Amino acid sequence: MNYLDKAKRTMVVKCLTEGMSIRATNRLTGVSVATILKLLVDLGTVCAEYQDEALRNLPCRRIEVDEIWAFVGAKEKNATADQKAEGWGDIWTWTAFCPDTKLIASWFVGDRSATSAHHFISDMATRLANRVQLTSDGHKPYLQAVEDAFGGAIDYAMLIKQYGNEGGREAPANIKYSPADCTGIKVERISGRPDKKHISTSGVERQNLTIRMSNRRFTRLTNGFSKKAANHAHAMAIYFMNYNFCRIHGSLRMSPAMAAGVSKVLWEVEDVVALLDKAEQDREAALGPRRTRGTKI
Repeated sequence: MNYLDKAKRTMVVKCLTEGMSIRATNRLTGVSVATILKLLVDLGTVCAEYQDEALRNLPCRRIEVDEIWAFVGAKEKNATADQKAEGWGDIWTWTAFCPDTKLIASWFVGDRSATSAHHFISDMATRLANRVQLTSDGHKPYLQAVEDAFGGAIDYAMLIKQYGNEGGREAPANIKYSPADCTGIKVERISGRPDKKHISTSGVERQNLTIRMSNRRFTRLTNGFSKKAANHAHAMAIYFMNYNFCRIHGSLRMSPAMAAGVSKVLWEVEDVVALLDKAEQDREAALGPRRTRGTKI
């Protein structure tokens, strides 16, 4: 990393945030795959730490939550026991979306279990300044997770989509490439008094599409999937940093972070890369000057 100047780092990060694969970024920038991966890890760590501190006391009044699927190494059904032990298999990114500011207020990368739901919802609860109206899909682990994190201090509803085949006919052979037909929607009030006109998951589902379009690791039917779960999480931290702070949302004419009052200015990718430079300077200051090779101390 010490051999890449800021301009080259910025070029690599721009490629990654525009949905390019590691090897495509390598071909375009001339930076080695190993160096790109190290930049991914280092910058992903810094972006996660920065957002963990910055995304606090958020003014959100409505939150929509959902999970988006991907896989590491191989799909769950194809991975061996040894591969699963190494982290291969299905991986889910849990997202909390504010439809007013378009901010991703919280996210978590893990499996789709009750443990992950609890971690995700608990983290989200610590970031909110107000009582919110929450909408989720019918994923059952949300029920206990929301109860544990909020108790009764939330207006919470589940929006459950019902799917089926038209006319009860057998599903066509290509159904795995297309979603089933939505035959109806069922709304369940879980706690509080959620406003019916704001019970929706459309915003977070549209955000999931943006994630798939902006991140090569989520592209279906390709070999661009993540090979390590940790790298997948680092890539998501960089994506959310770019989305929250650097991208102007079309309906807001500002970044989500600006709309939420988290940032006063629109960030550039160079500003994100500067976070890594500052982290390296702070680390060197804490450790003291490096020893010169061959010099006795």
